[in-house]
Amino acid sequence: MNQQPLPQRLLQRFRHQLANVDALPQLAILGFAAGLFTGIVIVLFRAAVEFPLSLLLPFKDHENFEGIGPLWRILLPCIGVVVLVLVFSRIATQHRKVGIAHVIERLGFHQGHLPWKNFTNQFIGGVITLMSGQSCGREGPAVHLGASGSSLIGQWLKLPNNSIRTLVGCGSAAAIAACFNTPMAGVIFAMEVIMMEYTIIGFTPVIIASVTAAVVSQAVYGAEPAFIVPQLQMGSLTELPLMITEAVVIGSLAAAFIWLVRFFSRLKFSWWQKFLAVGLATGAIGFYIPEVLGIGYDTVNEILVGNLSWQLLLLLLPCKLIITAAACGAGIPGGIIGPSLLVGATFGALTGLASFTLFPSNTASEGFYAMLGMGAMMGAVLQAPLAALIAVLELTQNPNIILPAMLIIVVANLTSSEIFKQPSIFTALLKEQGVDPTSDPLSQALRRIGVASMMDRRFVRLPRHCSYDDACHALDSKPVWIVIDDKQPRAILLAADLARYLEAKRTNKTDEATDQVDEEAPLLDLLGLPGQRKDIAPLYIQATLQEAREKLRQTGVEALYIQNVGAPLISPINGILTKEDIERYYHLRK
Repeated sequence: MNQQPLPQRLLQRFRHQLANVDALPQLAILGFAAGLFTGIVIVLFRAAVEFPLSLLLPFKDHENFEGIGPLWRILLPCIGVVVLVLVFSRIATQHRKVGIAHVIERLGFHQGHLPWKNFTNQFIGGVITLMSGQSCGREGPAVHLGASGSSLIGQWLKLPNNSIRTLVGCGSAAAIAACFNTPMAGVIFAMEVIMMEYTIIGFTPVIIASVTAAVVSQAVYGAEPAFIVPQLQMGSLTELPLMITEAVVIGSLAAAFIWLVRFFSRLKFSWWQKFLAVGLATGAIGFYIPEVLGIGYDTVNEILVGNLSWQLLLLLLPCKLIITAAACGAGIPGGIIGPSLLVGATFGALTGLASFTLFPSNTASEGFYAMLGMGAMMGAVLQAPLAALIAVLELTQNPNIILPAMLIIVVANLTSSEIFKQPSIFTALLKEQGVDPTSDPLSQALRRIGVASMMDRRFVRLPRHCSYDDACHALDSKPVWIVIDDKQPRAILLAADLARYLEAKRTNKTDEATDQVDEEAPLLDLLGLPGQRKDIAPLYIQATLQEAREKLRQTGVEALYIQNVGAPLISPINGILTKEDIERYYHLRK
């Protein structure tokens, strides 16, 4: 008898273990692999952007767009979008989808299977976008690259879909950790924004991935966080009303930003016309306000230490908000987290200046209000208050900021979501595409486990028309189900019903005083015998219970036979899964 080589047997066992809902050791291994791969990819992505810019921009500063001449501030964004149009025009429409919204869509409707072509296009498009000074962040491309790369590992190993979903979360967390050097914020971001659920079993692999990617990033770029944050502390409790006012205004700015993104995405122009318009507008604004160009991390650092005038802050705030919304709505392959942090910091700094005017003797610094504004804007735009709070805490490394940060982030979130009824930016983008990423608790529970861990392997296959002896021999292995083949698997029959029928037939023969079955007796028709039968349809072994439930609903059958991906109908069946099995699992887990 031929046996599979040992590595293949071990991999097959690994796959089966991952199909279980409590496969913690196996998921931990995947978390490490995802974190390591994502960390390396993010380092390469940053190098592809920062190394050329450090050669081109003054003082070898890859963020110093403010140092280039006025003419180049116009030309650089325009040249960038022209290159993007030339590159993306050769790409199929479905492969131009990139960014965090694309990751959420693939996770919700394609079980986390992210295409490698979109991965490649995100890398190339993200590099062009950031090198040309578009008003976009690197976090969106980073999350897509991390999630997609981790998903591709799972697809290459043909892992169950429930573990591929976890890999997507691991890659997303690792990307945020590598970008900001904030591993805990990466974990919460993945759970709150990408996976949209918190599970005990999901935390461990995501934490491992986030820490691993942060270590890789620190090994190359050092342990410093993304921003240079001075020591910050609230002056007195009398500042709380001003902080609440800041939160309400920032929540309103977040709602306006999301509305503008939806507005620009609805404009009846082709994608390439939008690209060119965004590039031209970015260059025109950058001519007068160069701080608009690029992600804006260097500008955030200047704001945190109070180096920008209130006149510049007033000009920068609306310009950065509008041009970033236009870039996001047009589909420019960049992120929005970095620019949203700059918008929040800008208004926070203005609030700090107002606080100093009102309470000159006992007030917090301008940087303190700017940091709170960053957290509030991030939380309100993403509708991820906990991720924003953890990010603020990790960036400042100062527990004194927790109380005001909690207050301002929650108020900003409520303002955007409850007063202005705006969803998160990624939900808004997906709804503009006709996709609703929200999921009910039942679907979330069923997505956590693969069919391989629930299918019943106690079955035998018999042709529809078989002899009495063949039917008797099939029952020797004590199966639960009989799979009836009629050129292809057609239905399943309870083995107990077949056994009762054969016993009755044997009894009738005994009554007729014969112990032998006539060799010329007609063949049994298993589809005509009395008994409980269920129509069946195929499902691949990587599927989750949610996919099985959806397959049952679409086909109208009562059971599924589980096969390997791409296996022909004559290949072995791995197991049987019934509608009752799925319902029993859910009721037991409640």
